[in-house]
Amino acid sequence: MRAAVYLEKNKPLEVQTIADPTPALGQVVLAIKGAGICGSDLHMVQYGFAAPGQVLGHEYAGEIVALGADAPKTLKVGDRVTALPVFPCHKCEACDAGLVGLCPGSKIVGTTLMTQGAYAEFTAVNSRYVQKLPDGVSFAEGAMVEPLAVGRHTVSLGEIKKGESVLILGGGPIGAAAAIFARQAGAKHVVVSEPMELRRNRVRELGATATIDPKIQNVAEAFTAIADHRPQVIYECVGAPGLFAQAIDLAGTRARVIVAGVLFEEERFSALPALAKELTIRYAQMYTERDFEAVIDNIARGEINVKPMHTETVSLSQLPAAFEGLRSAPQQCKVILDPAL
Repeated sequence: MRAAVYLEKNKPLEVQTIADPTPALGQVVLAIKGAGICGSDLHMVQYGFAAPGQVLGHEYAGEIVALGADAPKTLKVGDRVTALPVFPCHKCEACDAGLVGLCPGSKIVGTTLMTQGAYAEFTAVNSRYVQKLPDGVSFAEGAMVEPLAVGRHTVSLGEIKKGESVLILGGGPIGAAAAIFARQAGAKHVVVSEPMELRRNRVRELGATATIDPKIQNVAEAFTAIADHRPQVIYECVGAPGLFAQAIDLAGTRARVIVAGVLFEEERFSALPALAKELTIRYAQMYTERDFEAVIDNIARGEINVKPMHTETVSLSQLPAAFEGLRSAPQQCKVILDPAL
């Protein structure tokens, strides 16, 4: 099969022909019909966290083409599906609690040579975590279930009360997903701070009630002008140095600050502002099976419109250039690979 392969830190992916996957016990093989480029994939290349020969990609949807010997009887060849990209241990406290995304021993699809990812024509996934796509859910939408589930899970940790005011730092894919689910949760004001105009326009399509350009506006003053008070919930969805400290400074009294942005560098900040305001600070990591199920159901019922998040579709031959473009100038929201192109 053809696949986009990681070779070296900070070097473009290379399209190669590699061996087709075969389903081991507990696996099914998917023909990939859609796979999203994620910021964490960009970071893996930037920081050299991948192994040479690795195929990235953990946001995907496709059609089952082969099943392992112990595959659930509910699955069959031809099913349209997505799946949580996890191979957890099922022996730790996280797994016992149903939090397989937090399993410290989990192997994530697209992050190891043993669990090759979806930037390819085929990939093997954990049959236990396969979820079917209803007929009304496209493969492109199915490929966005994973980042949308991150957004849903992130928003849920903020425990938004109806009528509260929310600030989202960052209008990329996770910030955009957070805007969708913050509105669904009943927030009165969903304000996104984002320096790129295209992204500000996009998040307004997705549900943000207002946007702020932090390059030319004072975020605290702009938010207060909109909501008449400081944010009651803040979602940090970028992972850039300094944004966590900014979130603490911006937050209102006893506000909740939820950190979903992944920062690979050491962060320095003063805890005193958080202490003075009795802030609640939580981190959001991945999702649960219920998050996947709920997102699929929301899309199928037309309760959320995620189509504006899908900004470009590329072929395998176009994927390396699209990937590099996102690393250098992330104007897009969600770029989807279609290996059939």
